[in-house]
Amino acid sequence: MNVSVLLTGVGGQGILLAAKIIALAAKEAGWSVCSNETHGMAQRGGSVRAQIKFGDAAHSPLIMEGGADVLAALEHIEALRCAHYLKRGGLAVVSAQSLVPVTVSSGAAEYPGDVPERLARVFPRLVYRDYAADAAGLGDARLANTIMVGVLSAEIKQIPYETWRRAVELSVKKDFAERNLAAFDFGRGL
Repeated sequence: MNVSVLLTGVGGQGILLAAKIIALAAKEAGWSVCSNETHGMAQRGGSVRAQIKFGDAAHSPLIMEGGADVLAALEHIEALRCAHYLKRGGLAVVSAQSLVPVTVSSGAAEYPGDVPERLARVFPRLVYRDYAADAAGLGDARLANTIMVGVLSAEIKQIPYETWRRAVELSVKKDFAERNLAAFDFGRGL
C-alpha cells in the first residue's frame, strides 16, 4: 500500500506547512514517508508544489503523471495546471480562491471566468470550497491550509485522527497550535 499526495498553490498560502503536517502524520502513524517541494518563485507569488508519498515502502517522493491518489490545491487555477498528475478516480480537493498572477494584472493574459465548470469537467471526484473564506470566518486567513489538511485527513484513512492532530501540534508554533487544531477539526468536519 502506498499513497501519493500532490499539493499545489501559490507562494505564501502555506503549501509547505500542509506538506509538513501530512508527512509527519504519516511518519507518526508508522509509514515509510518521502516528500519534497518545489517553490522557485514562491516569494513572488509563483507556483508552489509539494509531493508526499507514504506507505509500506516509499522510495521516492516524485509523483509521475497520472500517479497521485490525491491532488489538493489552495488556488483553483493551480489545480487545473496539475490535473495531469491525478490518477483516474483520484480525489481533487480544491479551494475556490483566485490569486491573479502578474501576467494577468499586467494585461498580458486573461484569468478564465469559467474555472468551476472546468474543474467539474476535469475532476470527477471533486471537493470544491472556498477554504480562504472559511479561514477568514475563523478569524485568520492563514488557516486555509490547515482547513484543507483537515478535509484531506477525513479521506486519508490510513492515518488515525489523533495522529493527524498530533502532527498539526508538532508542525506549528506553540502560540498557533490551538487555532490550527480548531481549523483542522473544522476542515475534517466538512
